[in-house]
Amino acid sequence: MIINEEKIFDILKDAKYISEVKIDKILEKAKLGKGLSLEETAILLNVEDEKNISKIFNIAKSVKEDIYGKRIVLFAPLYLTNKCINNCLYCGFRMDNRKLPRKTLEIDEIIEEAKALEKSGQKRLLLVAGEDNVSAPLDYIIESIKSIYENSDMRRLNINSAPMDKEDFIKLKKSEIGTYQCFQETYHKETYKKMHPTGPKSDYDYRLTVMDRAMEAGIDDLGMGVLYGLYDYKFDTIALLMHAEYLEKKYNCGPHTISVPRLRPAPGAKMEKIEYPITDNEFKKLVAIIRLAVPYTGIILSTRESVKLRDELLDLGVSQLSANSSTSPGGYKEKKKHNSDQFYTNDERSLDQVVKSISDTGYIPSFCTACYRVGRTGEEFMKLVKAGKMKSICRSNALLTLKEHILDYASIETTKSAENIIDNLSKSIENQNIQDELDDRLKRMENGERDLYF
Repeated sequence: MIINEEKIFDILKDAKYISEVKIDKILEKAKLGKGLSLEETAILLNVEDEKNISKIFNIAKSVKEDIYGKRIVLFAPLYLTNKCINNCLYCGFRMDNRKLPRKTLEIDEIIEEAKALEKSGQKRLLLVAGEDNVSAPLDYIIESIKSIYENSDMRRLNINSAPMDKEDFIKLKKSEIGTYQCFQETYHKETYKKMHPTGPKSDYDYRLTVMDRAMEAGIDDLGMGVLYGLYDYKFDTIALLMHAEYLEKKYNCGPHTISVPRLRPAPGAKMEKIEYPITDNEFKKLVAIIRLAVPYTGIILSTRESVKLRDELLDLGVSQLSANSSTSPGGYKEKKKHNSDQFYTNDERSLDQVVKSISDTGYIPSFCTACYRVGRTGEEFMKLVKAGKMKSICRSNALLTLKEHILDYASIETTKSAENIIDNLSKSIENQNIQDELDDRLKRMENGERDLYF
């Protein structure tokens, strides 16, 4: 059994009556960056007093920086189609939404979208497709991947698509994808059935076991997540971590990323209200606790959230951000709002503005794609992270990609801010050999070389 609902409810019930001494012991353990048990995580989710929440926040920031340094990876989603045969009540793409203009991009349109994103400086994309095997079969997705790689300077393509059989995952892996991403949305079975009344997605168990089939097919970089607001956030967080524990135990490799989207209004969605709203303060707490529970994973934050909250969450464990996102097929080339979006975004800043904002806070905007390209994936990646060996690599590669970005894409103001980050943090590399090599590569980039990485 992957998810044991009865056990989750018992864990949450027991976590309500815990002494201050026990909380202090858990926080001391969290500082070590080795992760937390489900029971310990549940206890922290029940913490309400400001003093302990402040401790959680400070430890989460420290743990994240100990593992990944100050780099924040940037990417953009590229929607291939909004055609879908599911009827998810919260989604604008649901099949019964007759008001939604449907669009599946042709291959040349996909290339145009990728080039529009490349023009702004993006190097990492997340390809997203509604579930429709007629309009967007696997061969179409694979052709899209191949065409983007061949016709743009995109260096890593991750995929968010419907669950597949093992044989299809084997085909997908050959297309040189990065991470395969699929969210359970909610692990609470009764709520899941309610939210997904018809279509292939109504099969809870088939979706739940998608990570097993991907792993067995050789795709070892996996992205998981839940849609906060569909059910109680404490239950879904513990269930998500239970799933991660299961993968770790069975495959020696937990999720490469965990996404934390919150439910947002969507054009044509059937849900009239969010039944399990989560406040900004609760959201900040759960992000920080996920960082402590699974310190090795990347935590992804989307443009669903406000500028202010996104900036605050950089200090609480988030390590990847989408930027200047469109949730409609064709949204980048046309550069305008659509009534065909999957959901409404909140942070509307340009990529250049996001790069400057991150630099202003002392973090490193990163467009790094090195790990996938040199084979640091799956169990191999996890070993390096858990051994504390990724921090210097991440910092060096982030600085190199930031240097390339400001040489080729950034505005004058963003360049000034980013140069300060490069000057300050390039001198903080602990390993002298890496320090010397980084200095050499930064100079080579100024002389015209590109795409240098460790």
